[in-house]
Amino acid sequence: MGSVSSDHPGIIELYGALACGEIAAFYRLADEARLAPHLHGRIAMARMAGSEMRHYELLHTAIRDLGREPIEVMKPYVEVLDAYHQSTLPSTWPEALVKAYIGDAIAADFYLEIASAFPDDVANVVRGVLAETHHSEFVKDEVRSIVERDKKEADRLRLWARRLFGEALTQAQHVLGQRDELTELLLTASGDLNHIATLFESMQGKNDDRMKTLGLE
Repeated sequence: MGSVSSDHPGIIELYGALACGEIAAFYRLADEARLAPHLHGRIAMARMAGSEMRHYELLHTAIRDLGREPIEVMKPYVEVLDAYHQSTLPSTWPEALVKAYIGDAIAADFYLEIASAFPDDVANVVRGVLAETHHSEFVKDEVRSIVERDKKEADRLRLWARRLFGEALTQAQHVLGQRDELTELLLTASGDLNHIATLFESMQGKNDDRMKTLGLE
């Protein structure tokens, strides 16, 4: 794995992508809370949305510290994130839960794998933003309870989880094809294209592990 210099232009691109992702996740979770059949679920989703907003504030500060305007840095990533969320709109409460647990962790798996190659200040921001919160425990318990009661629903959610992973990889590849500085940053951090391919394989394994945790193996 390579080492990234503190003045690498891809760092601001990384912050922009992550910040845009946090805002998109905040609004999505707040909206999908309406699918909850009970108040407990709505509160849990609201807390998860609150965590996303706190993560965004960390990135907002980091971008400003680099002398850039957060909105401008985020703009290139709006379209691709909107496309991902539009293609994976949950129609039921169980789908919303699975997306909250699996969908949001896919990018985190990749960035956290290479965070050690970033300068300490950048690595700390990335780890702070992508750390899993305790609120996800609610999702695990809720989904396991659902799939244990209904085998047909479990089969449907298993396909949904795989679709989430596939759509996320498709959009990630689109971003890498469009944003040269971010791509070069990731290549520098990971070492080479072969290592990136290995990281994608690792992401698949972690996704499989999350499916097992939810009872969707």
